Amino acid sequence: MSTPTSPDVPAILVVDDSQLEQRFVAKLLESQGSWRIIFANNGVEALAAIGREVPAVVLTDIQMPQMDGLTLVEKIRDQFPQVPVVLMTGEGSERIAVEALKAGAADYVPKQALTHDLTSVLERVLSIRQAETRRFRVLAGLTRRSSQFILENDPSLVPPLVALLRDDMIEIGLCDITGATRAGIALEEALLNAMYHGNLEVSSELRENGDDAFHKLAAERRGQSPYQARRVRVDARMIPGSATFVIADQGPGFDISKLPDPESPDYIPGPSGRGILLMRAFMTEVRYNSTGNEVTLVKTGDHGGKCD
Repeated sequence: MSTPTSPDVPAILVVDDSQLEQRFVAKLLESQGSWRIIFANNGVEALAAIGREVPAVVLTDIQMPQMDGLTLVEKIRDQFPQVPVVLMTGEGSERIAVEALKAGAADYVPKQALTHDLTSVLERVLSIRQAETRRFRVLAGLTRRSSQFILENDPSLVPPLVALLRDDMIEIGLCDITGATRAGIALEEALLNAMYHGNLEVSSELRENGDDAFHKLAAERRGQSPYQARRVRVDARMIPGSATFVIADQGPGFDISKLPDPESPDYIPGPSGRGILLMRAFMTEVRYNSTGNEVTLVKTGDHGGKCD
C-alpha cells in the first residue's frame, strides 16, 4: 500500500509488522509533511520495495518477524548505502538501537515521542541527504584532483587521511565503495611502513614475539633525534581512470632487491610481509625508488566504477 505517486514528492518507506502502527505513522506524516508513503511489513518486504523504487528515507520498527530492524539497517547499508534509515524504538530496545546506529542508521525516534519528534527528525535527515545528493552531483563534474600532505610520525593521523583519499576515489568515479576500501587498506599499510620502518627505523623483527617491543621503541623514537624531525610526504593525483599516490619518508631507505615476491609459491608472509602482500594485491601497480624511501601506488578503474 502507498500514497499516490508523484516524482516531486519524497517517498518514505515505513516498515512495521503492525497495521495499526502503520496507520498511526501514516496519519502523522500526512498531517505534518508533504511526503509519499510506502509500506512494508518486515525487512524482507522492505528490501524488495527498495529494489523497485529507492525511497528518500526508510523509517523502520526494530522488532519484526523474518528480518528485524537491525538486520535491515545492515542490509540497506550494504546494498543501498545512499538510503538513510531512521529507527522507531520501543521500550527495552535501546541497546539494539545503539547497535543499529553503529551499523549505519541515521537517527532514531522513541515510539512514545513520535507525535512530537518524528517530523523534525525526518526533515533533518532528508535535508542532509538532499545536500549530499547535490554535493555528489557537483563532484560528478570533477575531472581531476591533486593534493599533498605532510604528516608527523603519528599513526593516529593515518585513518582520517586514508578515509579522505578513499572518499576522493569514490567521488571522482574511480572506484565503488568496495574497491576504494581495498585501495584504502593498501594506502594504510604504505603510510604505516613509511612512519615505522622508514622514519622511525623500527624493524618488523621486533614483532615476532608480540607487538609490545615494536610499539615501545616507536614511541621512544618519536621523541628522539633525528627521528622526531622526519616527516612523511603524500602526493595524490586522481583522474576518473586512475589514481597515483606517492608516499615518501625521510629515513635511510632499504635495499629493494631484498623485497619478497608475493606471487612466489614459496612465499609465506611474516611480520614484515603482510603489508607488501596487501599493497600488491589491492593496487594495480606498486613500485619503489632506487633508495627504498619512496613508494608509488597506482590504482586504475573502469568506467563502471569497478577498480582493477
